[in-house]
Amino acid sequence: MNPATRRLLASARAVRAAAPSQPVPSPCVSVCRMEAASGLCEGCLRTLDEIAAWGSLPEPDKRAVWARIEQRAAR
Repeated sequence: MNPATRRLLASARAVRAAAPSQPVPSPCVSVCRMEAASGLCEGCLRTLDEIAAWGSLPEPDKRAVWARIEQRAAR
């Protein structure tokens, strides 16, 4: 597993452990390249739909995106 993925997983665990009242940070790591084969951003492992919707998602939905990122990174 590369260092960027390790950091992303650590962030995902931190989001999962954070109090529900805390704002959910963006997973963006400023490595914005979409992988054609997977349809995921190389940096944050989100889909284009997840990236586009992020700003308007309610906090519980942002946590759900982080959970999916964690699952994707673990593969």
